[in-house]
Amino acid sequence: MSGADAPISGASATGRPAGAGIPPVLAEVVRSGFVEGVHRGSLVVLAADGSVDLALGDVDSPIFPRSSNKPMQAAAILRAGLDLSGERLALAAASHSGESFHLDLVQKMLAEFGLSPEQLQTPPDLPLDPAEAESYLAAGKVRDRLTMNCSGKHTAMLAVCAANGWPLESYLDQHHPLQQLVLQAVRDASGEAVDHIGTDGCGAPLMALSLTGLARSYRHFVLAEPGTPERRVADAMRAHPEYVAGTRRPDTWLMREIPGVLSKMGAEAVQALTLPDGRALAFKIDDGATRTLGPVLARTLRLMGIDAPVLDRIADVPLTGGAERVGEIRAASF
Repeated sequence: MSGADAPISGASATGRPAGAGIPPVLAEVVRSGFVEGVHRGSLVVLAADGSVDLALGDVDSPIFPRSSNKPMQAAAILRAGLDLSGERLALAAASHSGESFHLDLVQKMLAEFGLSPEQLQTPPDLPLDPAEAESYLAAGKVRDRLTMNCSGKHTAMLAVCAANGWPLESYLDQHHPLQQLVLQAVRDASGEAVDHIGTDGCGAPLMALSLTGLARSYRHFVLAEPGTPERRVADAMRAHPEYVAGTRRPDTWLMREIPGVLSKMGAEAVQALTLPDGRALAFKIDDGATRTLGPVLARTLRLMGIDAPVLDRIADVPLTGGAERVGEIRAASF
């Protein structure tokens, strides 16, 4: 296991092997009928038996999945003995929008486990959802640790440390017992070694995986035996998707409207998703443009034979000019 800032062996600064080719275009920026820009990235689709069905770009070199790693972190919390279920377990795997019901449940969980907001080591932040952030600021509130989108995960991490008598002040150290369990959960789900550990935006250790390993992890969660930590996390996320994301978020819409889907995005334009039959996908847009996630995800799901009204909804990313719609972000024809 390498240190937090150690280089990936044989890789360039981007994480790809030295000399790797230019990744393919996955999305286009179309304004007034003119393609004014493109977004490149890599994408993998797994068949129901776990074999690679489609690979575009580099799907074998490590990337940081960012918040797409949260199901593995939540499974490690269960492995460590914290008995979470329902909305509380979904919130432990969440990048929540900062809506009132999210913040209320974080506060309830802190109180239930005898913790205080001051013990959270999340960086002070505004609600992730832009509409919620506007309302929050209009009410005269300021950035807060509890409002940060990872506060549910951090609350669960603190709770399991308290239950096990583990240090609370160092719960984000990569050598902490909890983070070692997270590392093992990532390895177990992905079937890969973790060659690089960084620091996520919330301060938690961040384990690098290939896109293939990330897709394999989500497949593992959905197909795990009932009652296992992995299956409990998958079931809680799918039963309570509004706590995983928010009422105006594509992950929530997908898990509500396509039965059995497990979906989670990550910062820097990472997306992972598994269908109930074990088919899975993962992709990353190289420039981190999250506006591409919906169109690329909708295109990929249609290639996989999925047809649902929600795909039109997540694919619709308009461009405006003079307050009028003049274009769109659209998936490329891959």
